[in-house]
Amino acid sequence: MDASPTMPKSKAEHVAQRLLDKIITAGLAPGSSFGTEAELLAQFDVSRPTLRESLRILESQGVLELRPGPRGGIMVRKPSTDILAHGLSVYLRLHDVPFIAVLKAREVIEPALASEAAINGTEEDFDELEASIRRMKAIDKDQTAFIEENRIFHSIIARASGNKVLETFWHTISILATGEHHGVRYSFGNQQHVIEAHQGILDACRARDNKVAAAKMEAHVTELEHLVRKRYQNLLTQPTSVVGRQGRRIA
Repeated sequence: MDASPTMPKSKAEHVAQRLLDKIITAGLAPGSSFGTEAELLAQFDVSRPTLRESLRILESQGVLELRPGPRGGIMVRKPSTDILAHGLSVYLRLHDVPFIAVLKAREVIEPALASEAAINGTEEDFDELEASIRRMKAIDKDQTAFIEENRIFHSIIARASGNKVLETFWHTISILATGEHHGVRYSFGNQQHVIEAHQGILDACRARDNKVAAAKMEAHVTELEHLVRKRYQNLLTQPTSVVGRQGRRIA
């Protein structure tokens, strides 16, 4: 019988699913020991090669960490969005999805997050956004620092939305949609526009005006597309960059 898309395709994948179920059922927190190889062999009644392949599957998914040595072991981890971004970037690259399509996806997700942040965000969230804007104003010519602070602002908006699914989508897409992966640079004028846009988004959030917050975010995130069309037109049809598991461009 052919395996359905929801069924494991091999014994190792089946065991990996059972191991994952055990982690979830037991409520094991990141950093917890998942036991020894000998204990797992006894519990799951499988061969050593099958178990090791299963463990490697979960390690590649960021669920486990296999630490060698006398103080090592099998440790539980929490998967990061970098792993999701890596898998998505590979998929998009192999399907010839261009960079502009990633930007378009971001332009849909971020206004929705800003809208929900205006409704669900706390005053503490808004204070963090204000602090981010102050730090951004203090940055002079450090492109790396500016880009990182820009990411911090948008990540606070994503968290403040209270929508964990959209927040995860944002973290994944934002890694792929960052212009620096493609060599995009921000002039002093561009940076000032970003700061002004952030202030407008924050003001709308503080006023609890979700429609204005969404509109201002939409105008803001489309500025990157406008910049690409104006100065980096060659990037529009360039394949999506493949990023590594640490969120860095590798191809």
